[in-house]
Amino acid sequence: MIVAIGDGSGFPTAGHLASYAGLAPATKSSGTSIRGEHAPHRGNRLLKRALFQAAFAAIGCKADPSSRIYYDRQRARGKTHTQAILRLARQRVNVIHAMIRTGALYEARTPGDVGLAA
Repeated sequence: MIVAIGDGSGFPTAGHLASYAGLAPATKSSGTSIRGEHAPHRGNRLLKRALFQAAFAAIGCKADPSSRIYYDRQRARGKTHTQAILRLARQRVNVIHAMIRTGALYEARTPGDVGLAA
């Protein structure tokens, strides 16, 4: 993944990184017609695949239950399995961007912290 994003200086916000990875929702519009947001077909496919697989693996990780809690919350809101995984991958982009920006290492959140960060 480092090969795809380098040192992260080219991405001023997490949204820019998510857009590059193809995880930011896109809106279709034509004239006065605006249709809902959908998953874009652009972006770095290898990076998107890596983030999707990392999110998929994270929901089964017993050492860090925060990903599973977020996934279950999305499913309870009516999202399909794939939609919930993509949302988890997008959330993980936020964490990765913050880690790159601050130089901090990843720290697993406790289940109590996850409830606060809905």
